[in-house]
Amino acid sequence: MSQDAPARPSTTPAAPSKKGGGSGMRQVGSTAAIKVVVMGVSGILGIITSHLIIGHFGTAAYAQYGLLTSFPQLLPFADLGIAAVVINSVAGSEKPSTDEAVRRTLITAFRVLFTAGGVILLAATVLTVFDLWPRLLGDGLLPGGGLTAGLCLAVFSIVIPMTIGQRILIGLRKTTTQVASQTVVAPFMILVIGSFVLLAVPAGNFLSIVSYVANGLVSVICLVIAWRVLSPQVKESLKNVFRPRRYPSVKIMSVAWPMMLQSLILPIAIQSDRVLLSHHSGSEQLAQYNLAAQLFGIVLQTINAAGVALWPIYTRARAQGRVESPYKAVVYFLIGGLAVGGALVAVSPWLVRFVSGGRIVLPTALLIGFLGYIAIQAAKYPLTMYMTDKRGMTFQVVPILIGVPLNLALSWFLITPFGAAGPIIGSLIMVALCQLLPNLWFVERDLRRRRAELAAAAEQAPVTEAEGTSR
Repeated sequence: MSQDAPARPSTTPAAPSKKGGGSGMRQVGSTAAIKVVVMGVSGILGIITSHLIIGHFGTAAYAQYGLLTSFPQLLPFADLGIAAVVINSVAGSEKPSTDEAVRRTLITAFRVLFTAGGVILLAATVLTVFDLWPRLLGDGLLPGGGLTAGLCLAVFSIVIPMTIGQRILIGLRKTTTQVASQTVVAPFMILVIGSFVLLAVPAGNFLSIVSYVANGLVSVICLVIAWRVLSPQVKESLKNVFRPRRYPSVKIMSVAWPMMLQSLILPIAIQSDRVLLSHHSGSEQLAQYNLAAQLFGIVLQTINAAGVALWPIYTRARAQGRVESPYKAVVYFLIGGLAVGGALVAVSPWLVRFVSGGRIVLPTALLIGFLGYIAIQAAKYPLTMYMTDKRGMTFQVVPILIGVPLNLALSWFLITPFGAAGPIIGSLIMVALCQLLPNLWFVERDLRRRRAELAAAAEQAPVTEAEGTSR
């Protein structure tokens, strides 16, 4: 049983304004700066960790490590679109710590996430018990790697309900705090894996589990911070999760379903690259792709963190009746992505030699493919963050649906001539044709529509005031 969320007081449309634009970009800049610092430290420690894995456990163990740690990218739909619901609810509220609509949204979100985690845990158990992982993941899996895959997915399922803390912090425009919490991952990883090496623990088959535990710590930290900042909402929401009759769930599917579909579809289209390589070409090219993805992932994660900081800014602008254009952010993101990505391409030969000890060489096509992919993602991100209302998220579904078979076909076909670069080139083409261009078209039309509506409301206001004065 569900009910509609309590309606908030309507906001009278205001005249177009640039208010919030400067502070919004400053927040994005600070988030990006913190992310750069975090990723710089994490990147250095991650490179050392990869060096330890390849040097002491072998290339095959590193290939499996990269394959299994890609589960979170393959399963971002696990929260069933709840991220969008929570962020929009918190960001659009004047007083989220006392807002009844926010509390009821959080209660509903926790119920959905507990259910999703239980289903994933059941799936992990079935796949492990019946030894189905080798068929699913291909030759990149080591002997006995099925148990490791099952344990990774089990840890992932337990952490899912805790991720609501990160969504709350983003909605509160505390993305910098959420990003800073990620500093625990790399030190934890190098501490544990370094201990394995020093103590000569034969843990090569189980290294990926360490990554899931480390990322789980981030969710725990963010949930604790959100608990305190939004007090008493998180505490009260958890208390009432299992009281559905007294606190029925609110209707969230109008926002959740397009987000859920996108989260379900995009990983198949983009994050399946490792699986395709595992089936098509084996460990060598999979290891090349893993290393390139790790290096360029530093840039992509920075773009991601800075882009998510725009989400509550655009949501807040809609709630206040303002028009906040994403075009300036598109230019900044594109220039920044190309600059940082290009610098990484320039130093990649030295980094690759250090990380792999000369065992892995990244082809030029793979480096250029990742640079192009970074540029496309950077330009797309502000547009996607602008399109986080019901209209925008619903629009994105159809182009992405078209992009799934296109990307899989392109990636599979391009592996033969381009090797490890084939899948990333296919993903680049798909994102450009099925996300960037359609999103540009939608945003331009939406900006014109909203500006016209605000202009009409501004013309109507003097007439209403004059009538009130005459009365």
